[in-house]
Amino acid sequence: MTWLDLCLAGVGLYIVKRVLTKKNPAPFPPGPKGFPLVGNLADMPSVKPWLAFTEWGQKYGDISHAEVLGQHIIVLNNVKTAVELLDKKSASYSDRPVLPMGGELVGWKNTLVLLPYGDRFREYRKNFARVIGSRAAMDTYHPVEEMETHRFLQRVLAKPAELSQHVRHTAGAIILRISHGYYVKENQDPFVDLADKAVDQFSASTSTGAFMVDVIPALQHVPSWVPGAAFKLKAKEWRATLEQMVQQPYQFVKDQMAAGTAPESFVSNLLQGRTLSQEEDHIVKWSAASLYGGGADTTVSAIYSLFLALTLFPDVQKKVQAEIDAVIGPDRLPTFADRDSLPYVEALAKEVMRWHTVTPLAVPHRATEDDIHNGYFIPKGSLLLPNIWFMLHDPRTYVNPNEFNPDRFLTRDGKEPETDPRTICFGFGRRICPGMHLADASVWISIAMSVAVFDVSKVVENGVEITPEIDPTTGTISHPKPFKCSIKPRSAKALELIQQDPIH
Repeated sequence: MTWLDLCLAGVGLYIVKRVLTKKNPAPFPPGPKGFPLVGNLADMPSVKPWLAFTEWGQKYGDISHAEVLGQHIIVLNNVKTAVELLDKKSASYSDRPVLPMGGELVGWKNTLVLLPYGDRFREYRKNFARVIGSRAAMDTYHPVEEMETHRFLQRVLAKPAELSQHVRHTAGAIILRISHGYYVKENQDPFVDLADKAVDQFSASTSTGAFMVDVIPALQHVPSWVPGAAFKLKAKEWRATLEQMVQQPYQFVKDQMAAGTAPESFVSNLLQGRTLSQEEDHIVKWSAASLYGGGADTTVSAIYSLFLALTLFPDVQKKVQAEIDAVIGPDRLPTFADRDSLPYVEALAKEVMRWHTVTPLAVPHRATEDDIHNGYFIPKGSLLLPNIWFMLHDPRTYVNPNEFNPDRFLTRDGKEPETDPRTICFGFGRRICPGMHLADASVWISIAMSVAVFDVSKVVENGVEITPEIDPTTGTISHPKPFKCSIKPRSAKALELIQQDPIH
């Protein structure tokens, strides 16, 4: 079977579907016109698709429609519309699409992010809610966050040029302590390395428009030796990484429990005193992997973007340092107990989450039944893409949205704060990120501790100041592109604080 045969077969099925389909009860939302048979295949962007979809919003309105070989795609460019559909009608819009590459071939369909809506999904969410489902639940883990972030300061002090690796190491250390009770090794920890590798592959394998098999699902049945089917080999390699990431830490906890040495963790709490069925074992194992694999990379992206912002906007850094100096003083590091006393740190955390959008298009929702919304027809099976990037850069919501300005979240001169980005950036409805409180805590403590003791600035090379580019990467999870910055202790007292032993 050739590529042409497959394409013709797909087109044939599409024609039959169109012939048999009844007349729509209402018009589709507006969108690009497309071509016969293939629809809007040529209109679907693969590089920074959120920018193309933003242009659709400007041209067609807050809700727009495209169709690719019979697959309906609805783009949401407005928070109100996203809430009306994904929150208020969540019973109809909480499913996930079948992603042939990332979901089926690689295996991410077993993790919470791509899990179909149903009983298993609800069990995963229940497990998450018990451990990190609220700010109050997160209080238990504040000492872990504070200790690991203090260790992060020490790593940065020792090797500031390896900032990106330190951010990843620390995020992995925090989540592995919570999920599996695992204490990471100081250098090249195998579980942290596995998580980094797997989540990079997740982002690549689920990126909109990256693989033709997601457009023509029949291609997943093509043998890997057929020209053009190299994606099958890549999927096999990525699946092996994912399976190791899921199984190895889980077995580590089981071994420790058998030896009577397991510390309290997400997994040990769910296993303690229970004999699990095969289904229950699957749920515990993949729930833990969803926490461990899903939380690490998003937090990494947010904290790395913090350092980019500190590099580019020295006036913001001075303001937050002034607040910390006034409230905390020079003799100790900030802790979560100080959070309510540091409004500018809180505002900076919000602006970091707004300015660099970690998941620009979230992960698509899927409609499980026909719906008519504001006079537009949304057929069953449609994929809904909330353009979170634009929602966080919408000039109707945020004044001068491309400007980095934490003050927008403070009450000043009688003006109310602008919309809290945390009501948008973690997604919508029953698919809202279950690790949102963990991510929020990690970003806040990273800001408070890092800015208290470090001055972050542009690097000077050969007498020339290097200004980093603001150029986020394409993928389901978007990162700032690697950049150089100078990170130095603010004072001798700050250096002393960094070098103290972290307290648990």
